[in-house]
Amino acid sequence: MYIDKRLLIGKTDDGKELAILPQMANRHGIITGASGSGKTITLKVMAESFSDAGVPVFLADVKGDLAGTACVGEINENIEKRLKKLDLKGFEAKQYPVRFWDLYGQSGHPVRATVESVGPEVLSIMLGLSEAQEGNLAIAFAIAKDENLALIDLKDLRAVLQYVSENRDKYSTRYGNITTQSIGVIQRSLLTLENQGADHFFGQPALSVNDFFSVDSDGRGVINILHAVTLFESPDMYAAFLLWLLSTLFSTSPEVGDLDKPKLVFFFDEAHLLFHDMPAYRLKRITQIVKLIRSRGIGLYFISQSPTDVPDEVLAQLGNRVQHSLRAYTPSEQKAVHAAAQSFRVNEKFDTEKAILELGTGEALISFQDEKGAPSIVERATILPPQSKMGAIDDITRNKVINMSPLCGKYDEEQNPESAAEIIQQKAETKAAEEQARLEEEAAEKQRIAADKAAEKAAQEQAKLAEKERIAAEKAAEKLANERAKQAEKERIAAEKAKAKQKSSADRFLGNVLGSAGSAIGRNITNKIFKDIFKGK
Repeated sequence: MYIDKRLLIGKTDDGKELAILPQMANRHGIITGASGSGKTITLKVMAESFSDAGVPVFLADVKGDLAGTACVGEINENIEKRLKKLDLKGFEAKQYPVRFWDLYGQSGHPVRATVESVGPEVLSIMLGLSEAQEGNLAIAFAIAKDENLALIDLKDLRAVLQYVSENRDKYSTRYGNITTQSIGVIQRSLLTLENQGADHFFGQPALSVNDFFSVDSDGRGVINILHAVTLFESPDMYAAFLLWLLSTLFSTSPEVGDLDKPKLVFFFDEAHLLFHDMPAYRLKRITQIVKLIRSRGIGLYFISQSPTDVPDEVLAQLGNRVQHSLRAYTPSEQKAVHAAAQSFRVNEKFDTEKAILELGTGEALISFQDEKGAPSIVERATILPPQSKMGAIDDITRNKVINMSPLCGKYDEEQNPESAAEIIQQKAETKAAEEQARLEEEAAEKQRIAADKAAEKAAQEQAKLAEKERIAAEKAAEKLANERAKQAEKERIAAEKAKAKQKSSADRFLGNVLGSAGSAIGRNITNKIFKDIFKGK
């Protein structure tokens, strides 16, 4: 209840009121206790009180019994007894302004986010990746960003992973080692995540967390309830989703310093799922968010079974504490009880450790921060009853709340803008077309070269044939000329022979004619010569 500008959560048996001061509400808090000890009632009472104070609330409904916040509560016999015990004045049953959300879009406004906005760190938690595999996923995100490949849904991420794997030699030098084994593990994990229904979460229109910062016409803060019954069946995804939501609130909310009351209070139920087996580098990031998010005007409250579920680095930031009963049957449980007791300022009136074991349902040990920010001395108190209905609601009531919401229709129709998958597909098609054109060009070039070679060969063969014909013709002409020359020579020789023969016949005739005369003359000359010799001439 919001009374006298305080959030009244419980009262001691002697009537002392235990309330959260609005200006200290963003110093965060924790609600712990065993199953069935009353943690959900305390969460509900806090959420109602914040709403009455005009502070919007976000919480996850993992069992479905917080949905009744949208309905008027019932003052039954048990509540009447508690009201009488608490001597609580001004209590009235009422309903609260509620806005339902659902990751799967079935029991509330759809909650979507782009793969790009979720980021590799949170997505690695969802996928259960090792540090090395997360490194490969981070490389894929970096490449997608540098090459303007929008990561909207899981289809886009699978396309980018395949693209990176196929071109890992190209990217490894610049971005670091990329292994096909890690890419394969991520792809298989994505398939598992998709089978869990995560494909409904990744997409557009993406959730605007500013829609959580709403008040109704009466100035009461809207209680945003995430229907997480189905989501909680996948614990890693549940924890990762709430971590993403918390990170988004941190990154998108401006610095506002200390306010009179928070802008929003965020309840993180089943918080042990977030911190289970968390590596140191990731815990460091969460601790930083817890430390700094209060300067954004956001209060963060963890709900878990034991304070030991929350790391000491985070636990130290939680100033408002409610501890319900714990069991201590085993050494580890006894250790948890001791640790819980040690986290409170001692009250000399009772043994804190013993009290934790003796608390009944609806009772708790409470310590809230005072005006100076110091933790108050622990008190044993009874938690107020909720003013709205406790329990599930029927689909008709739920749908009525959803349809009356000002956000009805804003996120209903899924959008599918051009993103990485389409761009990579276009690149592949362009590359295939270019490759086809290149092959066709190569084939045409080969055909041209073959045709040129064939033409050249034909020309060479034709030239050879012409040369052969020329040579043959020359040889024939030469042969004919030779034959003609021979024939002419024969004819010449024959003519010469005939001429010689004819001359020889004439010479013989002339010789015969001259022979007789020659002989007489010759004899005269001879005689004359000898006569001259003998005479000494």
